[in-house]
Amino acid sequence: MVESFLFIRKTLPFVSTTYFPTVYKTIVEVSFTTPKPFFFSLTSKVHVKMAALNHVHFHDLPDLILFNIFSLVTDTRTRNAISLVCLKWHLLERSTRTSLALRGNIRDLFLLPTCFQAVTNLDLSLLSPWGHPLLNYSSPNSILFAQHFRQAFPSVVSLTIYARNPSILYLFAPQWPNLRHAKLIRWHQRLSIPLGFDFLPLFEHCLSLSSLDLSHFYCWTEDLPPSLKTYPKVAASISYLNILITYSYAEGYKSHELLAITSACPNLRQFLATCLFDHRFVGFVGDETLLSLASNCPRLSLLHLVDATSLSNARANPDDEGYATEDARISHATLVGLCTGLPLLEELILDVCHNVRDTGSALEVLNSKCPRLKSLKLGHFHGICRGLDSQLNGIALCSRLESLSIKNSADLTDSSLIAISLGCPRLTKFVVHGCKRITEIGFRKFSSILKRTLIDVEISCCKHLNAVCSLRALEPVRGQIQQLHIDCVWESVQRLEGDLNQIAGNKSIQQEKRLDNKFSSRTWARLHYLSLWISVGELLSPLTSSVGLNDCPVLEEIQIRIEGDCRQQSWPSMHAFELSSLECYPRLSKMKLDCGGTIGYALTAPYGYADLSLWERFYLKGVGNLNLTELDYWPPQDTEINHRALSLPAAGLLAQCGTLRKLFIHGTASEHLMMFLLKIPTLRDVQLREDYYPASENDFSTEIRVSSCCRFEDALNRRKIPD
Repeated sequence: MVESFLFIRKTLPFVSTTYFPTVYKTIVEVSFTTPKPFFFSLTSKVHVKMAALNHVHFHDLPDLILFNIFSLVTDTRTRNAISLVCLKWHLLERSTRTSLALRGNIRDLFLLPTCFQAVTNLDLSLLSPWGHPLLNYSSPNSILFAQHFRQAFPSVVSLTIYARNPSILYLFAPQWPNLRHAKLIRWHQRLSIPLGFDFLPLFEHCLSLSSLDLSHFYCWTEDLPPSLKTYPKVAASISYLNILITYSYAEGYKSHELLAITSACPNLRQFLATCLFDHRFVGFVGDETLLSLASNCPRLSLLHLVDATSLSNARANPDDEGYATEDARISHATLVGLCTGLPLLEELILDVCHNVRDTGSALEVLNSKCPRLKSLKLGHFHGICRGLDSQLNGIALCSRLESLSIKNSADLTDSSLIAISLGCPRLTKFVVHGCKRITEIGFRKFSSILKRTLIDVEISCCKHLNAVCSLRALEPVRGQIQQLHIDCVWESVQRLEGDLNQIAGNKSIQQEKRLDNKFSSRTWARLHYLSLWISVGELLSPLTSSVGLNDCPVLEEIQIRIEGDCRQQSWPSMHAFELSSLECYPRLSKMKLDCGGTIGYALTAPYGYADLSLWERFYLKGVGNLNLTELDYWPPQDTEINHRALSLPAAGLLAQCGTLRKLFIHGTASEHLMMFLLKIPTLRDVQLREDYYPASENDFSTEIRVSSCCRFEDALNRRKIPD
């Protein structure tokens, strides 16, 4: 550590009094033993008055300036490195750390750190064993432990906690009466308790609560309204409420429940909710509900309403017309009234999953009635833009938009895309999903017009935009795209390769092949995040060999979601998914491999069919060739028995990842399979997370019992980590 400190003193940039007597912006690049440099940035004016010295080292800056610099550092590992440089930096780092996600085992609460007195945002949802009660309310020491948390973190105003039962909140809510933000998490089933009992301790003790996030908290839709009615002062102080249910079994809030919530919380600024737009159900959301919602909460800057059926991962048939079977009961007058009643809107999301037709004229008022609107997402809205007529129309008149998402718009055409690009010149993010009439030509023109601003693009489930067509359409913005999602549909790749092989003697075909190779070698210079969807049984290798994504020098994170039914295929067509093809990305360090949408046979596959263990071997083979430091893995599932567990081949292949520091398995695993992971020399953080509904309640299984988790963590902590 002394050598590291001397290295820093020698290599840190300096402030020159000769050329910069007054520093307006200082950017300091520091290289510790971490894989990449990190940056400090001072954006405020800093006046540094120098004496006769020509140079001032970074360490010699006043403590106040160092305090401001350290406050800008958010990466946890970087902060840990800072605190090890010297005692002065250690004290400054601790005094500027405001966010902390606590890890460790709940049996070791007596080792709770007490040096983070400045922490205001505390996350207690990731303690091990994951999902188990943090404290036992019946224990005589539970109150003492809760008070110990308050003494260790006295400044907390934002709390995230796994509240498997109400007793957790009865212990912790009184410790921080000034709490302003609370996020509750629960994937286990609700206990048989009275309505609203989950929220009573929070509303009773935290009277300053202004933000409540229940998006990952399983409860009944009937629980929240009576709780808010019981504590009207707390309800009136809430400005942010997220009841956007994220699990696929959700029913959604009914219209009378939404109206009860919004009438109890008139000062809402941000409201996110899952609801029912299907008029065939009692309590559906229609014209009256939307207008009343705008009347109850006129100060909303964010409104996010999503139908419960949109949470399903099932993809639409690419050959259908794009219309839903039923129309929503939402009129043009209601859309105009909603926009008129919410003049402060900055972000609007309406994903109704039922047809809202001929909406162009209604959407035109957004530009005048909601002048602050910057982000818009529409699902199953048709007729949003007629295209290039004599003048711009529909959504193309919303010239201030910076983010636009269009989902399942059946009549969206190339002409509509071009009109939107001309009318919305500030777009930095564009998402299109399930639009069957747009083609490569229209999207290429769209991206060409927005080549100065567009940096984030998602293209999915569009019939005429497979992987090759999507990337060719993005060619005008290839050099500036930073985040990208595409579907790995290789039809044109396979067809092109077949044609080239059949008539390889033709000179023009040879030229086309050379052109294709030239296209595939072009650089995506700023792409740092890539998201992919791929069907069960398909290979990943064409991504880097044929479609033109082989040269991404700064790509750091990739997310791959695999969906489909393995039971419809007897066996994987090839020996491996070809994860090793991602070796061409030199800076790739983070991966999310989501096989949760892959369904198969967990235990007893019929004769001639592969069980899920063989499919896991297919998908994970080659993962050890990648220099990953963080991996999130969702095992495939057997929906018949609610089984999502790590198999023997998967554990063996994961153990070959020699550079992993963090591994999160979103499922269960047997204790003896977890012991395989101890072969990874750099592994520091491992956790099993059943963050799906319903999480298993059986505590006697070797996959989830507390003693198994503790034995694995003890073995993990006994090792010497080469850091």
